[in-house]
Amino acid sequence: MIKTKAYAAHSSTGALAPFELHRRNPGAEDVQIEILYCGVCHSDLHTARGEWHNTQYPCVPGHEIVGRVVAVGDGVRGFKVGDLAGVGCMIDSCGHCHSCHEGDEQYCENGFTGTYNGPVFGGENTFGGYSRTIVVKESFVLHVRHDEKDLARVAPLLCAGITTYSPLRHWGAGPGRKVGIVGLGGLGHMGVKIAHALGAHVVLFTTSPGKSDDGKQLGAAVVCISTSPEQMAAQANQLDFILNTVAAPHDLDAYLQLLKRDGTMALVGAPAEPHPPSNVFNLIFKRRRIAGSLIGGIKETQEMLDFCADHQILSDVETIPIDYINTAYERMLKSDVKYRFVIDMASL
Repeated sequence: MIKTKAYAAHSSTGALAPFELHRRNPGAEDVQIEILYCGVCHSDLHTARGEWHNTQYPCVPGHEIVGRVVAVGDGVRGFKVGDLAGVGCMIDSCGHCHSCHEGDEQYCENGFTGTYNGPVFGGENTFGGYSRTIVVKESFVLHVRHDEKDLARVAPLLCAGITTYSPLRHWGAGPGRKVGIVGLGGLGHMGVKIAHALGAHVVLFTTSPGKSDDGKQLGAAVVCISTSPEQMAAQANQLDFILNTVAAPHDLDAYLQLLKRDGTMALVGAPAEPHPPSNVFNLIFKRRRIAGSLIGGIKETQEMLDFCADHQILSDVETIPIDYINTAYERMLKSDVKYRFVIDMASL
């Protein structure tokens, strides 16, 4: 076993603190990665604080992992020692259900295994990227083609990047399409960048007038202040697709009215409490849809990383030491970050 340092939550109310865990020695199909940077996702906070009521303690969060390969098993063919590599939200799935066969391991009928907090339907705990090293089987490890100097900004692509890329691709964001992005946070700023790179006309919706300039610099053609009835009315029946990234309960009807006939709003933010009920008439009179999307499969995640490398897309980050993590969580709750915290694991 490999002893490694980490940071963990031991209860829903306690602060994250230093912790020691053991990783397995690399097996024949395994890759061991020295973690260089780990992004801080809102899911980390939800899980560490037990807000989704499924946390296994001790909890070592972190599923936006980039680092360097330090060991490989005898059966590994796609990675070698010294390669840059990433690990996202999953480290395993059943491998034989319909979804797994189609490359959608995130929808595994038997439940994928999370990088932290164990299998979806229960099982042995797993520990994430707030640690110095991780051992993952090769089929769940991603190649990183970005420059090494940009690795801190690559880390959030492993969750925020694929969480926005997958629905944008699935619902056809591209030239000739008007796409709304709701919220300009860790997910939303990646949604704006990726939708713009795909060639869509991007409309950003935010409650913060102070984010207008940022939104346009990131790629939004229009920034709509969602608290302004006049600005919202100007977008009515205009959008082909809306990617809603907000992770707090809010009025979905305000955005459904902005969709064209046959338009879809996909939810990727996961609030701890349900959204208020929607008015069915906003759906049936325009054949609109509310949908959901969960990260992406391994093949699509690699596609996203390559797309971002080709288009020089990176997350906007604030790099922090690990002992700042509890303060970072409090700042996240206030949306006081542009736009993703990333832990420099050399600080552990």
